[in-house]
Amino acid sequence: MIQSSTELFYLSLTAGLTGILWLPYIVNRMLEMGAWRALYNPQPDLTPRAKWAERMINAHRNAIENLTVFAPLSIIVLLLDISSELTATVCALFFFSRLAHAIIYTFGIPILRTIAFAVGFSCQAILFYLIIAAI
Repeated sequence: MIQSSTELFYLSLTAGLTGILWLPYIVNRMLEMGAWRALYNPQPDLTPRAKWAERMINAHRNAIENLTVFAPLSIIVLLLDISSELTATVCALFFFSRLAHAIIYTFGIPILRTIAFAVGFSCQAILFYLIIAAI
């Protein structure tokens, strides 16, 4: 059985963050379209009028894509029993980079968005390297 760890804690926070990113842009959609129309047929191809909501949709999509890489890596670290201060720090940094990415992307700050994304990607690369080195 896997013990509670910093890696699991930040994986849980990352999953939770990814799971709630849709809320603000759905509320915006309800305000723009009316609650019934937004809930009856979400029309995913309909672009929101609010540019921040469109950016948040993209940030959410990006968060989902990155969670599918981060989750197995952080779990494999625990399964291989190679958890360390480095892996814990990398997992924490990944969460905060994803939080920053979502906020920065929503507000439309291009260079900082890329930096936040690159930090998260680097965290995934470090976890991958540590796993391959341990196998």
